[in-house]
Amino acid sequence: MMKRDYDIIIAGGGVAGLTAAISAAKHSNQNLRILVVDRNSRGEVGKKSPNGWVCGDAVSRRSLEYASSNSGVVYTAPEIEHKVKGVLLLSPDHETSVLFEGEGYLLNRKLFSKKQMMEAEKLGVEFRFNTAITGLMSDGKQVVGVIGRDTNSGSKFTATSKLVVDATGAASRLRANLPIKSMIEREIHRDDLEATGRYIYTFKQKKEDKTYFDSDYCLIHLDQELAPGGYCWTFPKGKNKVNIGLGVQKKALDARNRRFNRSDTLQSLIDTYVSRNIALDEPTLSQDQNDQGNTSGSWQVPVRRQNDCLVANGYAILGDAAWMPRPIDAGGIGPALYGGTILGKLAAEAVEASDTSEEGLWRFNIEYMRLYGYQMASFEALRRYLQTLSNEDINYGMKNFLSQEDIQHITRREHPEFNKIQLFNPVMWLKILRKPTLAKGLKQVSELSKRLINHNLNYPEKPSRFDAWQKDLHRLLYKYIRN
Repeated sequence: MMKRDYDIIIAGGGVAGLTAAISAAKHSNQNLRILVVDRNSRGEVGKKSPNGWVCGDAVSRRSLEYASSNSGVVYTAPEIEHKVKGVLLLSPDHETSVLFEGEGYLLNRKLFSKKQMMEAEKLGVEFRFNTAITGLMSDGKQVVGVIGRDTNSGSKFTATSKLVVDATGAASRLRANLPIKSMIEREIHRDDLEATGRYIYTFKQKKEDKTYFDSDYCLIHLDQELAPGGYCWTFPKGKNKVNIGLGVQKKALDARNRRFNRSDTLQSLIDTYVSRNIALDEPTLSQDQNDQGNTSGSWQVPVRRQNDCLVANGYAILGDAAWMPRPIDAGGIGPALYGGTILGKLAAEAVEASDTSEEGLWRFNIEYMRLYGYQMASFEALRRYLQTLSNEDINYGMKNFLSQEDIQHITRREHPEFNKIQLFNPVMWLKILRKPTLAKGLKQVSELSKRLINHNLNYPEKPSRFDAWQKDLHRLLYKYIRN
């Protein structure tokens, strides 16, 4: 390779980008020059928007431990703000709950980014702040660097590298305008994006009702009237502190507004959700010093499987830029930790082997898919199906068609099989007769899920086999799903 300014340039200083920087530096045998470029100031590293580090703040224990065990970085208070026993998914009528995830944490995202930045610097990672990356340089076949501008002076910034990691978020213009031929999908369909927003409040407890607030559990409320095409959440950050918000799909929100002759917006629905919470009295934006500049805001989240291909010659995508948040709940921190850890290690190996070609980076596709990403297409199918259901159907299905085995599957981040839907059971037969279309749909999605998981676990070992694999994936994914 020709002489470059850096070995690896990482565009974006959020969780995904900083995790990749730490992992690459940790696994480097040659003291690689790694640069993280962030559009924010040093004191606001990783800030997602002018409204702050807008996020649900929740992360599972296993994903944080995975990142820690591979990097040696130990996360504690104050970046970890609160510990929870799990995540509960509640039906619209609050009568049925399912343990959706095991133990985890609520982070202070502002402090978490600062912690990651300091750990990266200890490992020799360089930073350039107040710089927005606006494009990529290429030699026609390979990405060879970045183009940007200083957000204070407006002066141009350019730097060359052997590999560019794009962690610039869901709306990445680097991915959309990739100047070389690749198998990376450039744009996401608008129906696979959700508009989300939240507050960080302190409050007095008005009434004890653990279906509205539970300091031991993150609560996810399914409600097609309050969060059409999405979900609401009430995540505890202490006994009297909460991260509360919701996400909506634009198409579903428009249909809901037409049905009720309303003109609700994301913001009006969030405020309605907060006002209906019978456990919260006098919710007030947090005055904690560590929350300043981060107490309210909105952002767009991708809710489909990760990009079918994550690498190109001299280039890789990561985090929201790779559409990694889980389709079923839009959780993005866990996927960013897994993806960043895997990519950082493989990026260091590829640079040291002088092969950052598509083929040289291909193992990132395989390892991420086999460790974590193999389930995401099945959750995309379930999400698409749930978006077609009414609150009445969701209430009925969760109450009558979910078995204890299904709940265990969900807790392990696996797709439920709805094994209770069997015609030879007389009691279940009567329940199915009340909602035959729902029962059929749930079984179809379950069967599709198994096929999608098996297909993804057989991700192609080489780029030459990708096209055939992707065509089969699309054929499966859209076979039963209603548009």
